[in-house]
Amino acid sequence: MVTTMLRQLGFSAGGPNNAEVRTVQPRRPQLVLRRGLLAAFLGVAGAAPVMAAQFQLPPLVEPASQEHHAGKVIFVELVTPDIAAAKQFYGELFGWTFRDIQAGAKEYAEAYLDGHPVAGLFHKELPTGAQRRPGWLSFIAVRDVDAAKEAALRNGAKLLFGPRSISNLGRRAVFADPQGAVFAVLASESGDPPDVLAAPGEWIWSSLLTSDPDTDAAFYQTLFGYEVFDLPADGSGQHFTLASDSYARASVNTLPGNRPDIHPHWLNFVRVEDADKTTAKLVALGGRVLVEPRLDRHGGRIAIVADPLGAVFGLMEWPDTESKEVPQ
Repeated sequence: MVTTMLRQLGFSAGGPNNAEVRTVQPRRPQLVLRRGLLAAFLGVAGAAPVMAAQFQLPPLVEPASQEHHAGKVIFVELVTPDIAAAKQFYGELFGWTFRDIQAGAKEYAEAYLDGHPVAGLFHKELPTGAQRRPGWLSFIAVRDVDAAKEAALRNGAKLLFGPRSISNLGRRAVFADPQGAVFAVLASESGDPPDVLAAPGEWIWSSLLTSDPDTDAAFYQTLFGYEVFDLPADGSGQHFTLASDSYARASVNTLPGNRPDIHPHWLNFVRVEDADKTTAKLVALGGRVLVEPRLDRHGGRIAIVADPLGAVFGLMEWPDTESKEVPQ
């Protein structure tokens, strides 16, 4: 699922090489930083409001495990007005297969790659003329959803849905962070997916683009216990990386200054073998390229794209030449 190895990014088990710890000017909460990690990602997308279905879903991990990785993005869910079209698009693009789940008026599909779940697709009609559009929701692992809710609200978040328990899957809740970016937390009943490098067609990275990276990084650090690493400014704003269990989990970045219409949001990346070929295939399937494939500062190639109904996500090439283990 969604994971990036610190070793691949020049990390050691105890932190980045020659790391320097500093404290940003106190806000609420306070952000504690370590210097010197990877480049962050720039993209264009809109935050998608999400409703969750309350019915039985497949377990996240089969067979169940005792692994728990607080702060890891362990699942993503697409809210779309046309599940059939989404299944056709993502199935052809990534080779996903689907299992339909119906409960009353609720329509849901579980996406699989090589027999394990990679995403959920949830049907929701969008009002005519509404500003809202289909979008992907990031689920971040926690051990206790209710405790996470109290901490999130105490530090400036808004509760959008839940907490609710879903048979087999676990307990979940959806929030807007202090800058308005929508995210979810999930306490999986079956444990969290292991920390291995994502295969092509799986989610490999998540990036938060926000109007106030300091405040948002501090919020997520307080909520999930992340270590936070920064990069020197590059003219495009601030860039932080969130890490836990000696793994890089996500990045926090300044919103592009030339897009005042874009609001804070999470952006998820799927690993691909060739970003150029995948974007060409995506266009042939009716998708759009928002940011053409380009070389990222840490060596991979990324692109920002949208499916035919407008849900935005990223593509990322990543070499499979490093060990999946972080040396202790």
